[in-house]
Amino acid sequence: MSGLFLVTGGSQKDPSFDQQLLPRLLDAINSTTEVSHISIAVAFIRHSGWCLLHEALFEALARGVAVQIITSDYLDVTEPIALRKMMLLVERGAKVSIYESADNVGFHLKSYLFIQQQTDQHLVGLGLVGSSNISLAALTQSLEWNWELCIDGEVTSPEAKALLALKAQINKLVEDNRLTPLTHTWIDAYLERYQQSSLSDLRAITGDKANDEVSELEPPSPNEVQVEALAALHATREKGFKRGLVVMATGLGKTWLAAFDARQLKVKKLLFVAHRDEIIRQAQATFIQMNPNKAHTGLYNGQQQEQADWLFASIQTLGRPEHLQQFGEDYFDYIIVDEFHHATAPSYRRLLDYFQPQFLLGLTATPDRTDQADILALCDDNLVFERGLRDAIVDKHLVPFIYQGIYDEFIDYDEIPWRNGRFDPHALDVAFASHKRANHALEKWQEFSQTKTLAFCVSQKHADFMAGVFNQAGVKSAAVYSGSAIPRNQALTELAEGSLKVIFSVDLFNEGTDLPAIDTLLMLRPTESRIVFLQQFGRGLRLCSGKTHLMVIDLVGNHKACLFKPELLRSITQTPPADKNINNEKEAALPEGCFINLEPELIPLLEKLHFGGRLKVVDDYRQLKEELGYRPTAVQAFQAGFNFSKLRKQHTSWFELLKDEEDLTVSELVVLKELGSFLLTGIEATTLNKSYKIILLQALLDLDGLRKPPTLAKLAEKSRQVLERHPDLLKLDLPAAQIKSEANSKSWLNYWKANPIKYSTGGDSNSQATYWFEIKDDYFTPRFSLPEEELETLQQMMQELVDLRLAEYKLRKIK
Repeated sequence: MSGLFLVTGGSQKDPSFDQQLLPRLLDAINSTTEVSHISIAVAFIRHSGWCLLHEALFEALARGVAVQIITSDYLDVTEPIALRKMMLLVERGAKVSIYESADNVGFHLKSYLFIQQQTDQHLVGLGLVGSSNISLAALTQSLEWNWELCIDGEVTSPEAKALLALKAQINKLVEDNRLTPLTHTWIDAYLERYQQSSLSDLRAITGDKANDEVSELEPPSPNEVQVEALAALHATREKGFKRGLVVMATGLGKTWLAAFDARQLKVKKLLFVAHRDEIIRQAQATFIQMNPNKAHTGLYNGQQQEQADWLFASIQTLGRPEHLQQFGEDYFDYIIVDEFHHATAPSYRRLLDYFQPQFLLGLTATPDRTDQADILALCDDNLVFERGLRDAIVDKHLVPFIYQGIYDEFIDYDEIPWRNGRFDPHALDVAFASHKRANHALEKWQEFSQTKTLAFCVSQKHADFMAGVFNQAGVKSAAVYSGSAIPRNQALTELAEGSLKVIFSVDLFNEGTDLPAIDTLLMLRPTESRIVFLQQFGRGLRLCSGKTHLMVIDLVGNHKACLFKPELLRSITQTPPADKNINNEKEAALPEGCFINLEPELIPLLEKLHFGGRLKVVDDYRQLKEELGYRPTAVQAFQAGFNFSKLRKQHTSWFELLKDEEDLTVSELVVLKELGSFLLTGIEATTLNKSYKIILLQALLDLDGLRKPPTLAKLAEKSRQVLERHPDLLKLDLPAAQIKSEANSKSWLNYWKANPIKYSTGGDSNSQATYWFEIKDDYFTPRFSLPEEELETLQQMMQELVDLRLAEYKLRKIK
């Protein structure tokens, strides 16, 4: 449709006006697709208005849309915090320029241009020109008039010529020498002028209301949970720890905690690492809001490798050796690794082994010690602070939940292939394309749902199918995934407004997304991972005005990937009995307002999860594997209470148990055959009177010493650094004369050579042990070798056993 329309700023109800500006802008941004173009030229941008548009603009940029924004410093009205956050758009490929008004003519433009399709013959697009800048008031409250010109037709039409004239003027403006690219350096200089301006007079000039957000207010103060966590972080550093893990339930503000901690430490060089750009971008925005006057944040990913005081990095890029080596080991004062449950992956491990910051903080919502075991080892077994789901609900930081376990009666999961800890995706797609199952889900949703529902699906095909079934039943729904017809920001807006009832999602809402309005979750997929299930569960627990509780409608089938969920919720939210030897269901109460309801058909299925007396270690192993949904590591088994003495009597070693259970890869089987004796006698069963042997092996792994044998001096220095990350062990094991030794000192080298290096290389003439290492020309060298393809596997297997032995030693000697 082509034509000319009058658009208001939002406050007027005069029917002669066609529509409001903000919805029209968002619709235009969301309608642009790949190879489209968005140009915005406005006199000023305030933070309150930018917050209304930025999600849609980020999503457009991710779709391949070219985004260009021009604003000005005219009258010093544009807010520095808005410019800081606009830098996040610049880092991801947008072009943002500033018209410098000093000694130049005034800058009064208020123009928005969207070219959605253009060929030699045809043009689709729209332009808005009028009175509205980008502020909360201008977009939603003030008296504003804007002309909108739409065109979907021949390029020779009057409308097309007018729109192309606007495009030509913007292109001409882009080449104007009065424009300068937006940078943090430019913002710093502008900030000095801005702080001297009379903001109240300027707001009167621009028409901003009193409730328009003013960025120079103090950032939020820590909530009571964050205050406790900050005190715990301070205390752990006072004890000498250099790494620590904080576990906080979804919704308690882990990212803000990290920002508050960086502020209390007055950090100069900071690194924030995550695995998804959305998490990185939200963290950047949080740290900017914490300190908008000085926040020079930078992005480090596959497209952008900036240098900045506060660097926010993609692990997929920075975790690679060639990128790590761009920085010195001690370049960063403070490192934050978000969603730390991913940190056992090799890319994270390389980063954690390489950097030596003053402090490293791991953040996660992982619920229990068994799940935490692997990641806790990466933080030197230092659990600094924990506030779980139950406490968060009891303290009213999160809403209560009602869990409705619905028997998934139309799917027989035993008939769906199960390989490597997960269902075959294609087989699931075929099985879930069932109108009987979909209608069953619809019926239960109609019975239990509240007002705003987020549903989790197994695939894009499944999400589209379910949205079709619900829409056909008169329930306004949308499928939302990467590349879906409706952008995520639009779907969330429509859900919040009530025009949309259900979002069927695929892998977009598991992590890092704040959805406080969601009051119903519809679980339509088996979730093999406990962590993923709890992340999905946490999407609906946020506090929101008028929200009393979260309703969870879960289709539970006849398989461990479905059945573990109600038991997991019960275990992490109920009060443990006062007497642990008494199994008292009444005493083990859920938080007030929480209920776990199961259909009768599920009760006998749940009994399948419980083993009997478990006289054999293999029974313990199988149960733990089913609870976790994947093969546990040795330290996870230890934290779960495994008796490793009994394990070795029944299976010789940890990896022999995994071999018996057919849970080793081909590469692991090769390593076990060639070096199983080393893994057992050199690590798993070696005597530990002190922690030195294990510290030495950890240092060797950190140095990649199997590939490139280190000098004794380098090995001793790295060993000292590893030991200093465990101040409890340092004080326990070292003699007083060595506690204050420097890592690179001669006295420390001599001490370390006389102890673990000597006893690991045959220097003890009284020992009958097999020595797996030797000293060659002052290098600490393995006596064994493996092909390159097996060497990485050996390192991973060694690391698993090193983590186990360190946890065992700490429990025995310290706790």
